[in-house]
Amino acid sequence: MSLRYALMALLRVGPLSGYDLQKQFQVSVGHLWHAPDSQIYPELRKMEGEGLVVGEDQPRGERGTRRVYHLTEDGERAYVGWMEEPLAYTRVREPASLKAAYLEAASPPAARAFFEDHVRHWRGELEQWEAELDRIDARANPMLQRRLAVTDERDHDRTVAFKRLGYEGLVDRARSEIAWAERGLTLLDDLYGPADAGLGHA
Repeated sequence: MSLRYALMALLRVGPLSGYDLQKQFQVSVGHLWHAPDSQIYPELRKMEGEGLVVGEDQPRGERGTRRVYHLTEDGERAYVGWMEEPLAYTRVREPASLKAAYLEAASPPAARAFFEDHVRHWRGELEQWEAELDRIDARANPMLQRRLAVTDERDHDRTVAFKRLGYEGLVDRARSEIAWAERGLTLLDDLYGPADAGLGHA
């Protein structure tokens, strides 16, 4: 259900076509809630059927059209209601932690590769999210600029502060994941000997 609220967050700033929603999703809210493009259009159709958004066909080029979505009053009420109610947390489903809990069944090289891949992945995420924080601080994030353009100037600092807080959580998560995997590599050294010593790595 969170996908629809992510889409609503984008549409509250102003009407967007499905294509533009996809692009905005990739560079903005998609960092916080991942969804493949294949899920966005079906969700928009569901939302339109429930009266949360309305689609309007607009001319595109000489013969084409594009469908532009507007958030309805019912959609605005649903979005605000979601923001006001407690978050419904779900049980953890964490494949990396699950695999780590049973690594005794893996060969030492495979276990080491698992932790090294984990570090590489999260270092990439950390770099991306730290760069996003820099764009937020500079107010250079395109979606943030759109939000600020329709927000009372007195609320600009608050809007930026909450946007930053969301990304700070992602940065903290990445740093924690890297530290966890590095502890895993240290554990492998303790259990099997250092990799460069060639112990357990035939």
